[in-house]
Amino acid sequence: MIKNIKKVLIANRGEIALRIIRSIKELGIKSVAVFSEVDRTAPHVLAADEAVCLGGNTAAESYLDIQKILNIAKELNIDAIHPGYGFLSENADFAQKVEDAGIIFIGPSASSIQIMGSKIEAKNTVKAYNIPLVPGIDEATQDLDVIRPKINEIGFPLLIKASAGGGGKGMRIVETEEEFEEQLERAISEAKAAFGDGTVFVEKYITSPKHIEFQILADKHGNVVHLFERECSIQRRHQKVIEEAPSIFLDEKLRAEMGKCAVDVAKSCNYVGAGTVEFIMDSNKNYYFLEMNTRLQVEHAVTEEITDVDLVKEQIKVSDGHPLSFTQDDLKINGHAIEIRVYAEDSENGFMPDTGTLSTYQIPQGYGTRVDDGYQEGNDVSIYYDPMISKLIVRADNRDNAIDKALRSIDEYIIAGVKTTLPFASFAINHEAFRTGNFDTNFISKYYSKDSLKQTMENDEEFIASGIAGLLFNEENKNIETQHQTEGTVNKWKTRAK
Repeated sequence: MIKNIKKVLIANRGEIALRIIRSIKELGIKSVAVFSEVDRTAPHVLAADEAVCLGGNTAAESYLDIQKILNIAKELNIDAIHPGYGFLSENADFAQKVEDAGIIFIGPSASSIQIMGSKIEAKNTVKAYNIPLVPGIDEATQDLDVIRPKINEIGFPLLIKASAGGGGKGMRIVETEEEFEEQLERAISEAKAAFGDGTVFVEKYITSPKHIEFQILADKHGNVVHLFERECSIQRRHQKVIEEAPSIFLDEKLRAEMGKCAVDVAKSCNYVGAGTVEFIMDSNKNYYFLEMNTRLQVEHAVTEEITDVDLVKEQIKVSDGHPLSFTQDDLKINGHAIEIRVYAEDSENGFMPDTGTLSTYQIPQGYGTRVDDGYQEGNDVSIYYDPMISKLIVRADNRDNAIDKALRSIDEYIIAGVKTTLPFASFAINHEAFRTGNFDTNFISKYYSKDSLKQTMENDEEFIASGIAGLLFNEENKNIETQHQTEGTVNKWKTRAK
């Protein structure tokens, strides 16, 4: 089936590298992993057919070093490079250099990445297709004199966003005109530090917003489809922590309408491959184009679960020149899926990243439960990379059953050595606002606190029965943690009584 791609280098690490390797193997393709010194014994390294050390520990010394990656690709006669997500996945220069080296880039063209990488250029590009846009300033600038005359026309509250960025960096919500100038300066400074580009744009801030995104696939023959939506509104620091598909907020008519918009966004930049079109939606179900992510998303797994489509395999087939094997009418929503990002973070302390050795690591199992991870027991969670340990994905015939399955799976997930976001995830998906669908991107600020989480844990009969409720988020029990220092810090979603 695959004609041109016989050997793929995965320019990434962790769970996504391992996820890609698995699909590559099923297609009969050889895999090559790259790794930093700190990742020498990581699961993705052990799973690949070949593995080459990039050297160094930091991302800059390893996974972001374009020339090192290209040199390895040439030396090993690589046919294609899969960038995964993060790192170089949305780097137009990298995509172009891969193509210039005669290697297939498993992703969109450099021009598509460049267009959609600039929020202003992206908005200008999609205008021809009458895509709904948030009211705002249509140019990126650092000049206060350009911005000031227009802010009252847009109206407060306003949102300042870095033109070149993402992940919440360079983003400021401004409630009043008096604080605008100070917040603008902060946004510009943060954008410069994070992206080397201090230009920002200003738009109307949508209060009580929901974050809805559509997965799209496009081939080299002009075929574009969407694989329905994902609900991604539960976020911390403007970054997603829980996703689900489909959204409880959309009916069939709105789903079809937004899906067509997503397809048109892809067509506007001649997109090829897997991508995600993100929308922001207000409480009246008015939706606006937010941005397009020109890569595989972290949360792609929930789409796979409800469509039975392996998105990584489809990326490879498209890059190999094959047309899509299905049409829009062939795609159906099957059940409901929820994904929980398991981060090494202290959710009672502002979701601060944690590090340590995974002294105990036992994943949940059972029908409809899937764990995409890049760690195993004994591995270190280091300071050098994103703190995500894994993605816990569940699938059931309906949303209520999916929530129950998620709660059961969280309860079975045993991690010792680092603090994780599993307690928060249990709190969130069992909250009335989540269960009823009456939530937005402000969920954490509205409902979550250390005290609310502690109360939830104390009311959990299973925790009380097992005698471990007092170990969770209780500073008075630090002496218990000390007893286990040889095993690593004992926090942990659930710690078995010894």
